Amino acid sequence: MKRVITGLVILAVFVPSLFLFPPLPWAMLIALIAGVAGHEWARITAFPRPLPLIYGMGLTLLALVVYHLPDLEQAMLILWTMAAVFWVLVAPLWLANRWRGENFFLRALTGTLIILPTWAAMVALRERSAWLLLGVMALVWIADTAAYFAGRRFGQHKLAPQISPGKSWEGVAGAGIALVLYASAISAAIVGLRIPGALILAAALLYFSILGDLFESWMKRVAGVKDSGSILPGHGGVLDRIDALTAALPIAAGILHFVTWI
Repeated sequence: MKRVITGLVILAVFVPSLFLFPPLPWAMLIALIAGVAGHEWARITAFPRPLPLIYGMGLTLLALVVYHLPDLEQAMLILWTMAAVFWVLVAPLWLANRWRGENFFLRALTGTLIILPTWAAMVALRERSAWLLLGVMALVWIADTAAYFAGRRFGQHKLAPQISPGKSWEGVAGAGIALVLYASAISAAIVGLRIPGALILAAALLYFSILGDLFESWMKRVAGVKDSGSILPGHGGVLDRIDALTAALPIAAGILHFVTWI
């Protein structure tokens, strides 16, 4: 019941903010959420006190500094490029080798590369269209939900047993089927959106959402904790709710910035 109530409260706050807030208050709200996520990251990666609080506040302030830069678009492109390098090259190697990230500066840099580009993506995508941001986030949520139920019902072959034992290849297949249906429905509903492009984008975001989920699962496993925090009763922490989004949203923002055939 706590999980349901918390979910309803999140929706009651998030959806009106998404559609009604002016650009600056929206950027500030997401910067505050980024700060909470940064605090959680610092805690699960064993920053000594009081550094988790300082790190979280620092991420919030850094996001607001970026927002007020003269060339905000260029700054966001740099952030998304750095995020793409991390998620395409570094994160797969990190998971394959099961690195523990024991260097303090590496942990601090990694948290920044995970969280700050996500903030930038939520600001930029919402600037283009609140519906666009909601649609991309819904894609990730649908994939996560479909993977959960398909995995529970049919899961036999583990996806990454040493990182996240609950995830299965059958769950990935279920997520893929759900996203084909979702992308096809969105393409039919939006004039000018081509089905092949929507399917390619959905496939890319499915991959990166799984990668983001696995990465946070591994870091929690290294820390020996189940959740990143407890600020959301029944859900854990902010990072637990946005783990898949941290990889998918910056990639989506970068793709949609450069690609015109979707």
